[in-house]
Amino acid sequence: MESVSAQTDLQHEIESLPLVDTHEHLYKEDRWVGDGPDILQDLFGNYATSDLLVAGAPPDAVERLLDSSAGDIGSRFSPVRDAWEAVQLTGYGEAVRLIAREIYGLEELTVDGLEAAQETLTSLRRPGERLRLLRDVARLDHVQIDDFEPACLPDASGPDFFLYDISWEKLASGDLTGVDVSSLDELRTVIGGLFERYAACAIAVKTQHAYFRTLAWRERSDDEASHALASVLADGDVDESARLALGDWCLARAAELAAEHNLPVKIHTGHLAGTGSMPVDRVRPSHLCGLLARYSQTRFVLMHISYPYSDELISIAKHFPNVWVDLCWAWSINPYSAADFVRRFLHAVPINKLFVYGGDTGWPTASVAYAAQARRGLTRALEAEVAAGDITEYQAIAVAHRVMRANQYACFDIEGTRGAIYRATS
Repeated sequence: MESVSAQTDLQHEIESLPLVDTHEHLYKEDRWVGDGPDILQDLFGNYATSDLLVAGAPPDAVERLLDSSAGDIGSRFSPVRDAWEAVQLTGYGEAVRLIAREIYGLEELTVDGLEAAQETLTSLRRPGERLRLLRDVARLDHVQIDDFEPACLPDASGPDFFLYDISWEKLASGDLTGVDVSSLDELRTVIGGLFERYAACAIAVKTQHAYFRTLAWRERSDDEASHALASVLADGDVDESARLALGDWCLARAAELAAEHNLPVKIHTGHLAGTGSMPVDRVRPSHLCGLLARYSQTRFVLMHISYPYSDELISIAKHFPNVWVDLCWAWSINPYSAADFVRRFLHAVPINKLFVYGGDTGWPTASVAYAAQARRGLTRALEAEVAAGDITEYQAIAVAHRVMRANQYACFDIEGTRGAIYRATS
């Protein structure tokens, strides 16, 4: 009989240590319970559909796959089965397989297995299960959520577990939808008011404006911003340069106020989700160097290892004391590049500047899988370091503790945020 090798101390630590989740888009409890996914939406309603499309799945078939009203499980899954076979080994495909295995006990996707899994999913969509899956199954310390809203209100389903970012995506893009102002002074007052109302219970400020504009930033005077604001408020098409100018000004105000309120600023860098519309040059992290230098007292978290500009990001993190780097989403974009990034970062940048995990997803079941993917990738990276003789197992365990939990507690005021939420709900 073939023996099963014993788990090393390093593997045990990485598997058992509570993991801080620095980035999610998790839907609220009421949506999970009342309007949550069916089994195909749960497995594929994340990033895997992008790989299915790239593999050649017909767009209408992918659309039906995610439409619970489009037919039974078999009729929706069968048209994408060939594409699914092609994407199983990608990071996105691995994540789907991990959801299937970790949550539903499925080693492969068959129609019979999927139908049985639907019953399991129905039992999970109850109050309290969202928290249990994340805290007890994924073994997360807490999650930090960008729900695309500036408001950071306590989450009754787990006030000290579900922490929220102030969303700055629209303002950094020069988009004033929902903002009623007629002058720059009024806009400054509105921005200040957002921080006064929500900063205490927020964990960070978050922006993913790279989906809507270049990351290139430059300082804008009040005069320049006033002219840009007038253009944005006027009827008709807005010149892109006006939105860029206004977005740069708004991002600068966020950087100033985040420092005043002890909040890091998270910025999406690198690869964009979806297919067919990524101008890759505009997502590189070096575009942000002016912002990082200008606001040296602000803590910036640059996300997703800036894939494919990962070496550029390592150089920036090595140079700027106010920069932290987050592997959120990177493990599913490309798990081998992410593991290699950990090793290259370890030998270039102080190890207290790295966060290892954020799932960047909407359903808790996916977060369970993505956390398993991150633990597996971190183990692979640190075991390789030990095997190469570059670090000892004791040092590798210390690194794991830092990147999984300690670094996040040092950068984010987690206990301060929890205290403010407690006071707000008492």
